Amino acid sequence: MPIYVYRCDGCGEVFELIQKFSDEPLKVHDKCGAPVNRMITSSAIQFKGSGWYATDYAKGGNGGSKKSDWEKSEKKESADSATKTDAKPSESKPASSDKPKSD
Repeated sequence: MPIYVYRCDGCGEVFELIQKFSDEPLKVHDKCGAPVNRMITSSAIQFKGSGWYATDYAKGGNGGSKKSDWEKSEKKESADSATKTDAKPSESKPASSDKPKSD
């Protein structure tokens, strides 16, 4: 059953009332006898059971929080290429001319 929030026009009190959907809205405040208005509020909903984010994914379950094989291989490849580029390149000699050297 939903919880409805009412505000009294006479005394300004804000109170909650559990009512069925089929019940008529409250029209008079029981304490002071003044008219009341039902307020629009956000509902408090909690989804329970299997298949919801809070039960399957938030705790690191098998719902997509694990890294895929593709992501693992991408990291490995980038780490391998980083170690290759960090090494000093061998010094290359300038290209020699077409003339043979005489000793």
